[in-house]
Amino acid sequence: MAFSSNSGGGAMADINVTPLVDVMLVLLIIFMVTMPIQSVPVDVDLPQKTDKPPENPKEPPDPIELRIDAAGQVFWNNTPTPVSALQQMMRNEVDRDPTNQPELQIDTNEAAEYGILAKVLTAAKNAEMVKIGFVQN
Repeated sequence: MAFSSNSGGGAMADINVTPLVDVMLVLLIIFMVTMPIQSVPVDVDLPQKTDKPPENPKEPPDPIELRIDAAGQVFWNNTPTPVSALQQMMRNEVDRDPTNQPELQIDTNEAAEYGILAKVLTAAKNAEMVKIGFVQN
């Protein structure tokens, strides 16, 4: 319908956008076809299947319970511990058996400062702990 029913009775002044949409779709298809597909291979080392089970599977050690309360005090297995001593304590746990580390379970109070948690995580990273979990209450 090219005519409007307004009081002027004249032709509608709107542009017909159907040809414009058709041209845009054709251009889109041309660009999609002519654009080279870029693929970057990613090397992934997947474990290989073995028929024999692992020899003497080790029992995992007891987890380390690390709690940070609202006042910023850190507790290592319910024992108050200064933040400065955490890295050495974590390093001692890792050095016992680097292939079978205990899990570090971190429980923080909602009101605890993030800076204390950041120091704990930095100490864990520097001590090369790989099993870190967060306890959710």
